[in-house]
Amino acid sequence: MKKILVLICYIFLLPNIIKAQFTTKSPKKASIYSAVIPGAGQYYTKKYWKIPIIYAGLITSANYIKINQEQYLLYKKTYIDRLDGVNTDEFTSIYNNNELINLVEHHKRNRDIFILLFSLAYLLNIVDASANAHLFNYDISEEIGFQLKPSYYTNNNSPGIVLSIKF
Repeated sequence: MKKILVLICYIFLLPNIIKAQFTTKSPKKASIYSAVIPGAGQYYTKKYWKIPIIYAGLITSANYIKINQEQYLLYKKTYIDRLDGVNTDEFTSIYNNNELINLVEHHKRNRDIFILLFSLAYLLNIVDASANAHLFNYDISEEIGFQLKPSYYTNNNSPGIVLSIKF
């Protein structure tokens, strides 16, 4: 119960902590925020547009995990019931035992793949928050750039390309 109260207090205090203006952002803090609450590290580094993408990935993969788990359990139970001699399932005229085994394996594999995708989305959320904090004060100046121009060299009587880099 104490852990739940601490978590609730943390959630309500997080916006006040994040609102404090820092000239630099700590990658460690951003990673911890994103590990505790996905998207909090992006909020901390002011990359608000990434938060819906993170939740879309997490919710979608969690939904497919749930769907495939339910189908896996349904087909597995049906197959086990058939082995026990109960042939009154809803799939009697649709699937034979070999097809049920294939369906069980198919949904188990899909569930495992979506568990990996969920984990990957969660880890990318943490890595992205850390990278954003590292690059928070990275200066992209208007004065930095490069330009390619065609040129003609009269000494050699030949065309060429000139690359100019401006700092």
